[in-house]
Amino acid sequence: MAHAPKQNISIKNKKATFEYELVERFVAGMKLVGTEIKSIRGGKVNLTDSYCQFVRNELYVINLHISEYELGTCNNHIAKRDRKLLLSRKELDKLAKKVKESGFTIVPVKLFVNDRGLAKLEIALARGKKTYDKRETLKEKDAKRDIDRMMKF
Repeated sequence: MAHAPKQNISIKNKKATFEYELVERFVAGMKLVGTEIKSIRGGKVNLTDSYCQFVRNELYVINLHISEYELGTCNNHIAKRDRKLLLSRKELDKLAKKVKESGFTIVPVKLFVNDRGLAKLEIALARGKKTYDKRETLKEKDAKRDIDRMMKF
């Protein structure tokens, strides 16, 4: 029996790098139900408005939109439910301490399926950027694009 070719699923949250200064990154597993992994493998995920929040010492990702699976039956999942993130207690304590003390927030940066077929969410401890920082980011991006254009000719 031949295995299906491995497809590399990686969905990025481009808004996160624009809106926030990412300080430290973590990779977390996710507690999924039923047809969610099939939708993730199909690339039907939107990370744009999602964020992470602590609920009773557990970390949840909120507003992560995983579209319903087209071939799902009445047992299909809810698209925008809160999903528990699986991290070690040490990592959870570290994140909780930073969020409480210093005005950090936790944002999802990338959702991917690893080589074992498990869905993982890369989250980052982030600090919000000021407006002038966002303008600076746009300037850097434009300058890099111009340099790349010049190199082609």
